[in-house]
Amino acid sequence: MAGADRRTVLTAIGALGLMGCSAREQADVVAATPASEVFDLSGLERSRGGRMGFVARDTGTGRTLAWRPDERFVYCSTFKMYLAAATLIRIQDGQERLDRAVPITRADMINHAPVTEPAIGSTLTVKQLMKGTVEVSDNPAANILLKAMGGLEAMQGFYRGIGDATTRVDRFEPEMNRLDGDKDTIQPLQSADNIQHLFLSADTPLSAGSKSLLLQWMFDSPTGMGRIKAGVPTGWRVAHKTGTGGYGPVNDIGVLYPPTGAPIVVTAYYHAARDDDANEAVIAEATRMALKALGHG
Repeated sequence: MAGADRRTVLTAIGALGLMGCSAREQADVVAATPASEVFDLSGLERSRGGRMGFVARDTGTGRTLAWRPDERFVYCSTFKMYLAAATLIRIQDGQERLDRAVPITRADMINHAPVTEPAIGSTLTVKQLMKGTVEVSDNPAANILLKAMGGLEAMQGFYRGIGDATTRVDRFEPEMNRLDGDKDTIQPLQSADNIQHLFLSADTPLSAGSKSLLLQWMFDSPTGMGRIKAGVPTGWRVAHKTGTGGYGPVNDIGVLYPPTGAPIVVTAYYHAARDDDANEAVIAEATRMALKALGHG
């Protein structure tokens, strides 16, 4: 099953996203998705303004709490976790190498380059680029990886290959962060399904080694300490990826591991009415509320 699923993803990437899942494949994905319960976060939205899309799923019971699960939200840098997953699948298939040295040039530079800017004039490996992309959200690293895999259509092909028929891939960093209709948007419930499939399902296209590597980067990420991580009880581990628009959007997605019991998948996309540090606390509070509702409070 894992090998077949990986081939599906690679076929989609190789076709540059022009071929999606068959109708039967999409129906199978829908049938496997647990029904969600309305998790009313309207009061939290009113307290700060803005709009939140939120899903929390107990993967042990399948119970799924959701607020605005099918609305579209600009995903910002949360996509970089998916980009690393797509790159790791290409490495598994021999289309890319972890140790391939990539020249870093001044022309690659855009805003937020903590890993790539110090490397101008030298090289970084594909592994270093992925690590920088996931852990500290380096924007030039993300663009370099996107181009290496074949561009935007190839990235959209990755989503289609894992059964995601709705996520949009339209622009490179940093333009992708700007609101423009449905461009570069995702639905919170679809994102939760994607995360569960990649990290927790038996038929994940990720090998054990690839999954371990990606999760470690997500565990080690120092970003967004006031978001999901601030909403979990003591002793929990959080593998996550943040995204921030710089003008209101504040996002965080990942897998929460309690000391005992099954992991919890959380996807939080908050489009705030104003841009300030307090926006992170909205995601933390939503996470606390959800875990309590799921019996972890």
